[in-house]
Amino acid sequence: MHRARAVFQASNKLGGSERFASWLLNKPQTAAVAVNANRLKSSAAAEPFLNGSSSAYVETMYNAWLSDPNSVHASWDAFFRNATAGAQPGVAYTSPPNLAPYNKNEVPLTSLVPAIGGSTSISSGSPINEKIIDDHLAVQAIIRSYQSRGHLVANLDPLGITTGDPISSGDWHGGLRAFASEAVIRQHVRFDEADMDRVFKLPSTTFIGEKEKALPLREILNRLEEAYCNNIGIEFMFINSLEQCNWIRQRMEPPNVTKMSNDQKRLILARLTRSTGFENFLAKKWSSEKRFGLEGCEILIPAMKQVIDTSTRLGVESIIMGMPHRGRLNVLANVCRKPLHQLFTQFAGLEAEDDGSGDVKYHLGTYIERLNRVTNKNIRLAVCANPSHLEAVDPVVQGKTRAEQFYRGDNEGKKVMSMLLHGDAAFAGQGVVFETMHLSDLPAYTTHGTIHIVANNQIGFTTDPRHSRSSAYCTDVARVVNAPIFHVNSDNPEAVMHVCNVAAEWRATFHKDVVIDIVSYRRNGHNEVDEPMFTQPLMYQKIRKTKPVLEKYADQLIAEGVVTAEEVKDVKDKYEKICEEAYSQAKQETHIKYKDWLDSPWSGFFEGKDPLKMAPTGVVEETLVHIGKRFSSPPPNAAEFEIHKGLLRILKSRMEMVENRTVDWALAEAMAFGSLLKEGIHVRLSGEDVERGTFSHRHHVLHHQKVDKATYCPLAHLYPDQAPYTVCNSSLSEYGVLGFEVGYSVTNPNALVLWEAQFGDFNNVAQCIIDQFISSGQAKWVRQSGIVLLQPHGMEGMGPEHSSARLERFLQMSSDDPDYMPPESPDYEVRQLHDCNWIVANCSTPASLFHILRRQIALPFRKPLILMTPKSLLRHPECKSTFDEMCEGTTFKRVIPDNGPAAQNAQNVRKLAFCSGRVYYDLLKERRERGLEKDIAIVRVEQMSPFPYDLLKAEIAKYPNAQLVWSQEEHKNMGAWSYVEPRFRTLLQGQKAIWPKSEKGGWFSQLFGSSNAAQTDSADKQTETPRTISYNGRATAASPATGSKAAHTKELKNLLDEFCVL
Repeated sequence: MHRARAVFQASNKLGGSERFASWLLNKPQTAAVAVNANRLKSSAAAEPFLNGSSSAYVETMYNAWLSDPNSVHASWDAFFRNATAGAQPGVAYTSPPNLAPYNKNEVPLTSLVPAIGGSTSISSGSPINEKIIDDHLAVQAIIRSYQSRGHLVANLDPLGITTGDPISSGDWHGGLRAFASEAVIRQHVRFDEADMDRVFKLPSTTFIGEKEKALPLREILNRLEEAYCNNIGIEFMFINSLEQCNWIRQRMEPPNVTKMSNDQKRLILARLTRSTGFENFLAKKWSSEKRFGLEGCEILIPAMKQVIDTSTRLGVESIIMGMPHRGRLNVLANVCRKPLHQLFTQFAGLEAEDDGSGDVKYHLGTYIERLNRVTNKNIRLAVCANPSHLEAVDPVVQGKTRAEQFYRGDNEGKKVMSMLLHGDAAFAGQGVVFETMHLSDLPAYTTHGTIHIVANNQIGFTTDPRHSRSSAYCTDVARVVNAPIFHVNSDNPEAVMHVCNVAAEWRATFHKDVVIDIVSYRRNGHNEVDEPMFTQPLMYQKIRKTKPVLEKYADQLIAEGVVTAEEVKDVKDKYEKICEEAYSQAKQETHIKYKDWLDSPWSGFFEGKDPLKMAPTGVVEETLVHIGKRFSSPPPNAAEFEIHKGLLRILKSRMEMVENRTVDWALAEAMAFGSLLKEGIHVRLSGEDVERGTFSHRHHVLHHQKVDKATYCPLAHLYPDQAPYTVCNSSLSEYGVLGFEVGYSVTNPNALVLWEAQFGDFNNVAQCIIDQFISSGQAKWVRQSGIVLLQPHGMEGMGPEHSSARLERFLQMSSDDPDYMPPESPDYEVRQLHDCNWIVANCSTPASLFHILRRQIALPFRKPLILMTPKSLLRHPECKSTFDEMCEGTTFKRVIPDNGPAAQNAQNVRKLAFCSGRVYYDLLKERRERGLEKDIAIVRVEQMSPFPYDLLKAEIAKYPNAQLVWSQEEHKNMGAWSYVEPRFRTLLQGQKAIWPKSEKGGWFSQLFGSSNAAQTDSADKQTETPRTISYNGRATAASPATGSKAAHTKELKNLLDEFCVL
């Protein structure tokens, strides 16, 4: 509100505080333009019927008219009257009436003249005064001005504070109205008091007249004032669609549109009483607890319930909500109807009955199915859990909503919808709001309209809006998607309810976003123990004097005779009694249950399953061949579908691989997807350029080279009864899109949801989603997710930003203990997976990719998978797997042992190198070129977290005399070294290596000599030393990679030289 009103102060020349209409009444009339009385010669161009041959006829008609005007035709009468009155050439002539129907926004000129009292009609031959037309145009311009800019002077602020700039003016301006600036309508005004009762034709772009086609100017202005400058301010004239603009006008302009019945008023009062009573009860029982209450914006609860009522009536069956912490407990209690004793138990500080670390009470979500008593229909309500990153939940809610719509077959969003609540500072300040808004109309991401409700406290923590945003309103971001914005004064509950009804109907009609901006205030500080007077003394002096909206509305209804004071007190006392009973019940609880707050329950998924039994990931060869051939073939109508010649070569090479029973990276991925689709598992792959693949390797969507939008997706046409496959290029967003996919993944466990970064380090921008939802979501909110993050990773000389996916960050956030080695057991692998927070892998073979993707669904639970994916390996001739590694009986290999000459002669191997991912092929090539196959063994760690202690222990024992080394291509302070080193240390505790002393003796004897006898004695002696692991890789650095090709090559050479030292 501050910024909006500043627009007026900057342009206001009058300095007065007036209503539009009253200012119009006092406006001096603009002097009428005098008509030029000079006689001008008519030209043939101006009046073509006047020429030499007709002059005698005209003269005859003129003489007859002078004798008796009724003796000539009315058209000549009008012409001679206008000509003698001084009409300009071409103006005296009046064309005959047109019998054709009028176009839209056209009216007959004759209909304007009777609006002027006492004027004769056109048919009588009187001249048309330009002022008639100008005045009607001015009225139309005034109407449009109200529609476009009336919101700028609407009475929206319940505190009555306007934006005086204390720095420049030295004062904080107040008053019940903003400055009614001349800038809004000054260019259109041409009226004085005498004009106020003139009747003007209403254009088709306004509905203030309802069934009336014309109104007096005074009534026009009064109705416009009521519609656009009272307690509702509407921004909608930027919308491109005339149909949508007229739809809004129809619902906002007619008189008394906000009028409510007595029953509706009593319902509003009851809901407002519960909203206020809940906050008062918490304040009374836990006065020093942080709860981020709703005081000052209590109308939010009735508003949300009104949206739900209207949406339910219009067919919605499920609503997914996301919101910040302010008011969350009240929403859970009074909107979702979460049992109050469960809420109150959260204040007791009890221990949890189930696993997890939990979260503070004002971050928790819930899922409720209940009967809507107003519409008598069942409704499902889910409030998504949210961290303190206020708007981070927005894309998660959208993803969850889209998923529910998908699984229900709700392709138009008629059954499932999303509702997002925002704070004013966060809505304007957080970039993820913009990213989420831009998903609203994308085919693979739209939820067919979201209702946004802003609890506008007119302050962000301690920051004034004048310092927290540059836009006039906190809601201006919604303009980018043509979403109408309804600003409403929170102290007018009936106006708020009307706006909520219109917003819900808009969403149901057009399936587009809409914003409700409830302009309110925050009665306490940022939280209940915060002191706001430190930073906003004048605002809070005003708040201290402001009566709560419940008191104001109760007094209004008592005055109207809708309710009595006793009824108001009775409603209040009943709710307080309900709270007291729940409080007593909460005292009986001994533990809290995190599962009571689950926002995405998976009904039937865990029941009847062995939590430690994993399904096989290998598949029959027939399935691999079928998928491979379909994936390698052009569309069935290949003769009509023209494919790029380069793609034909790729398809041909894929077919050759299938015939040779081998797969590369892209083919293995397709086979993993296809085999899951065959089993009825929905697969969704999303991200920037994923349809083709950043490195042009995937090509899941084939494009017709001559026909726009003609595409073919082979994986969507593998089997007639397969599950749907979705592959979709996203907007250029990481934060928003990854959040969307997280929300999609938590909705249904029987789906493989993948997000691919264009380059691995692009996950930097989505770090909030990774930290707050993926890494810790299960621990905080008991919410599992099987999402897969594909992160292109590898040091290949592409510079600092296109090399590292920051593997070290994911490993650092892994929850397995580096100092604890789990006891070995038959179910060691799945038990580790069950206990970890996520899986981090860096695969080196297509077969590993195939199995680890299928394992995501084979597990009896769900864990996020962070997968480092290759770049150059996509086409590396050695990076291929055979069908034998993917068929029935095969599984994912967490560790791939060396299977060369070194493994055949393990006792004599001098160095055992562990590595992961792409660097294996560099080490393999260097070992081969230097002839060290028998001296150096290379073991690949495909899954790094949870750490495969059992398999690595066996590999180390196999090579008792080998020096242990960890080889990585990343810098020492990056990559996996800081993760694996303490775990190798734990693994090697108690393991000793037998090292013979040097035949030449120690360094001292080498320098000074020793007797032959001493050397002979020492040759037979051996010492035991603990086995350790050393580092082989790049030195520490600040940047993930060098930007110099020469420096990159030198670093790689040093790495390989050190690797070959024995």
